[in-house]
Amino acid sequence: MVDKVLTANRLTDGVSVWLNAAGEWATSLQEALVARHAEAFAALEEIGRKAYADNKVVDVNLIEVQETDGILWPLRLRERIRAQGPTMAYAPGYAPADPEFIAV
Repeated sequence: MVDKVLTANRLTDGVSVWLNAAGEWATSLQEALVARHAEAFAALEEIGRKAYADNKVVDVNLIEVQETDGILWPLRLRERIRAQGPTMAYAPGYAPADPEFIAV
């Protein structure tokens, strides 16, 4: 079974966020609460539905990750890009993604 984390975009500014163990939406994938079994997946999905219904986040998804040497790596390229930022210079405060992190 593959590990999963809950991700979304904040409704206020569209920034990618991940649910952490404190039940808060963190801006770093590395802070995400990792679910490792079906019951935990279901619990995260329910938390995501409630956060969406409460207008806290949009585009809520449970995504597959792999933990290697203590670092979470999304399995899909889209999610690696979301975790690292844009693939090119974007705007002040947004550095381009690390090419090694998003490489598949």
